[in-house]
Amino acid sequence: MSEFTHFDRAGHAIMVDVGAKAETARVAVVRGRITMQAATFAMIAGGQAKKGDVLGVARLAGIMASKRTADLIPLCHPIALSAVSVDFNLNATEHAIECTATAETVGRTGVEMEALTAASVALLTIYDMCKAVDRGMVIDAIRLVEKKGGKSGHWKVD
Repeated sequence: MSEFTHFDRAGHAIMVDVGAKAETARVAVVRGRITMQAATFAMIAGGQAKKGDVLGVARLAGIMASKRTADLIPLCHPIALSAVSVDFNLNATEHAIECTATAETVGRTGVEMEALTAASVALLTIYDMCKAVDRGMVIDAIRLVEKKGGKSGHWKVD
């Protein structure tokens, strides 16, 4: 098992030095979902929410959040993102919306945190925009499903 990288020998928190690492193309894909009542799902799917285009706003919020990741996660490097996408898949059977966030860069450190932030904030935005009609929504299963690039190479959930 690898060591934790965000601590020095004395146990103090540090920002990892990535200065000597090679720049490579890096991609991270994250998925998560939110489940809700059938009526809430129908309002979102039908574009009938009082606050407007829930998924459009959530998409924009996720993209914007990915660009602010280093402001939110204390030891995360600020990086230049080359692309970020946030997409949704509606599952009418489960009254669930699955979010897939993909972040890309060419750099010395990965974009997993940016993709995780994008998906989390997109799902939180759905909750925020619909909480007046459904406070029981559940956000879950936010996880990295694929990463490419860097020293560790390609990794994908089985």
